[in-house]
Amino acid sequence: MLDTSKVFLTGVALEALSEWSGTLKTFQQKLGKHFARAEARLAAFDYIQALLSSVERKNGWQMAEQVGHNSPYRLQHLLGRAAWDADAVCNEVRSYVVEHLGNHAAILAVDETGFIKQGQQSVGVQVQYCGSTGHMENCQVGVFLAYISPHGHSLIDRRLYLPQSWASDSAKRAKTGVPESVEFTTKPMLARAMLESAFDAGISPAWVVADEVYGSDGKFWWWLEQEYQQAYLLTVGVKQSVTIGWQQHRAGDLATSLSPEDWQRLSCGLGTKGERYYDWARIEVNCCNDHDFKRWLLFRRNLNAPDDPRSITYYQVYAPADTSLDTMATVAGQRWRIEECFKIAKDQLGLGEYEVRSWHGWLRHMTLVLAAQAFLVVLRHQTEPLVNAQKNWTMPSNSNSLAQFKAMRGL
Repeated sequence: MLDTSKVFLTGVALEALSEWSGTLKTFQQKLGKHFARAEARLAAFDYIQALLSSVERKNGWQMAEQVGHNSPYRLQHLLGRAAWDADAVCNEVRSYVVEHLGNHAAILAVDETGFIKQGQQSVGVQVQYCGSTGHMENCQVGVFLAYISPHGHSLIDRRLYLPQSWASDSAKRAKTGVPESVEFTTKPMLARAMLESAFDAGISPAWVVADEVYGSDGKFWWWLEQEYQQAYLLTVGVKQSVTIGWQQHRAGDLATSLSPEDWQRLSCGLGTKGERYYDWARIEVNCCNDHDFKRWLLFRRNLNAPDDPRSITYYQVYAPADTSLDTMATVAGQRWRIEECFKIAKDQLGLGEYEVRSWHGWLRHMTLVLAAQAFLVVLRHQTEPLVNAQKNWTMPSNSNSLAQFKAMRGL
């Protein structure tokens, strides 16, 4: 039940109560059609409710107790043996987010996050780079897709990265239920699969953004250009090679050739401490296509160390020829919102607190977390449209946080 004494803390009208109930009912109806048996359907609703709750740890026993179960069996059965298609539910979640948060300026963001593990039995676990800590860790890695619009942002798709050592080990695959059709796939290829699925579903983002893992993969950005003529802004490394005229250059060398007049001080949006100002510059590079698009190298320089080459971040940009430097800076400032999605999902919705080891168990847990996040983000947009409008993409990350929102609604 909602705590009606807290509903008015943001000046939201009484109609928000019925809005919350109607939003939940509509959401359950959309998801429920993907469960053939009532038991699995009700267990899925209970699982999402437990993820949305304030229970300290989102593990089997505590989640079960939160929703009134005597044991975690039904929730475990939902993740392990119940008959339902996690991909179909995930597609429904994606459709729900786009339906309610859709905007012509929307961005699709790709990023990965790690889940640290103690043992070696969980599918895909090995010592590998973990973006959550910035170090080599014994972990699983998931690649995710987020939908970012002026109305809100939420994770909408997920893929588990299966390292080569796992993909080629038949015993490990059999023990964790990895389907025979699953082969070793690089992270950029996993990102491409999620983007292709989104494009095929009719999603037309204004931009695709991603970090250096994806920007440094030529096949990935070439695919975006040639197959979809999709504008993108991708982080690249200092050694990124580009061609200008008939000569190849490294990104770092081009940065040193810039004059003081080439740099402009621009904000990429509001942060927790106000406007986030950097110095920005760009250089047009060769672009082989027949469309009115251009390709640039974009440079972002930290104001605190303007003379230190290490303070420069590099991006490759592909966009309509009339795209301004100011627009590029604004789009670059939006990529961090997928990091915010990860933080909310991990801190509040149990993204990394699962107790499954199998391939299907991982995908099912992640799908239900995405569903919980989508419900909250859409609910917030519907009940607080003025607060959550993110006018001009400048909403601070700590403004009316999702935790505060949940507390105000007794979730």
